[in-house]
Amino acid sequence: MRQDTDSRAQARENEDPEEAVRPIPVSAALVVIAMVVFGLLYIPLSGPLGDTSLGDQRTRADLAGSAGGASAAVDGKAIFAAQCAACHQANGKGLPGVFPPLDGSEWVQGAPKVLANILLHGITGQITVAGNKFEGAMPSFAQLSDAELAGVASFVRSNWSNKAEPIGADLFAQERKASASRSTPFEGEAALKAIAP
Repeated sequence: MRQDTDSRAQARENEDPEEAVRPIPVSAALVVIAMVVFGLLYIPLSGPLGDTSLGDQRTRADLAGSAGGASAAVDGKAIFAAQCAACHQANGKGLPGVFPPLDGSEWVQGAPKVLANILLHGITGQITVAGNKFEGAMPSFAQLSDAELAGVASFVRSNWSNKAEPIGADLFAQERKASASRSTPFEGEAALKAIAP
């Protein structure tokens, strides 16, 4: 009787699965072969440079740009976009309560010497801009060249509602040399007022 029960239990069980050889479908194999053949034919038939009438038509000389000497023009707007716009915003309005505005700022339109020192050394602590107090830190941009600093300073002094005259690179060179021993940012607006002419 027990043997009967075991054979009935075995009859109800499914067979154990086993792997069988299942070839790739013919359609999938044909697609892969067609792609390989196309790639092998495309490379030698496309030519090394392709059709020169396509593309942006710039020459190697155009891509090399200028020599970049002292006489090369500096794009203050591009430097502002890369270095300053993240905090002061592209419109120069800053972020209320966080980053001060450059548009209409008395520090931007004021004495060029003060703005040069802010860019060269940075500032920490409290500063009042356009009647609003800001507490924070602005890093030094001394890693930029004098021409780049002059370009960005001139850009912010003459854009938006600002109508101040541009600043030359010679002022930045002079201030960099005069304060070569300074390694810390200015502490608040009182320190900036002390250097104002």
